Amino acid sequence: MNQSKWPVRLASGALVCLTLAGVALAAGQQGTQADPLVSLSYLNQQATPSILAQVDAKIAQREAELQSRLAAVVDGYVKEVEDKLRTGGSSTAPAAAGAAYQVVTLSAGQTITGGAACEFLLRSGTAVCVSSSAPGLVDMTGAATLANGGALAANHLYLATVEGRGVKASTAVTLMVRGSYTISG
Repeated sequence: MNQSKWPVRLASGALVCLTLAGVALAAGQQGTQADPLVSLSYLNQQATPSILAQVDAKIAQREAELQSRLAAVVDGYVKEVEDKLRTGGSSTAPAAAGAAYQVVTLSAGQTITGGAACEFLLRSGTAVCVSSSAPGLVDMTGAATLANGGALAANHLYLATVEGRGVKASTAVTLMVRGSYTISG
């Protein structure tokens, strides 16, 4: 019986030796220069600085892109403002024209009729209110209303609350007007 167990023991011993040699061979190849074993020192000295450098490069690229886009938008706004300043604020739409006061000169007998929310400021001359119903114009300076035919006071701000209200020049007048208007007469 001893002799029949001898080949089995030899085969199992050889198998164990082969397995141990394979494990030793596999363990010996870990942590080489080409395929390093991950350790804290590798992460601190190699991986983290490399990742941070890549992130910094992407951030710098994105920042440059956003700065160029912002500069383009700012340049567009600056050009738009310069164009409006050059043309006196009336470059595009009637709404833009109504945002600033315009100096209007009327000769005697001419009438200026404003749209709703049009403002009039008599600078020189004499003029009267033109209105088909009361109130004609609202005197915002004097906190009163002005009926049809009422004389405008110099340097008072008048508001047309309804379209069709206006000012008729008795003599040559200079008005400052803000809002939409038409001149007749």
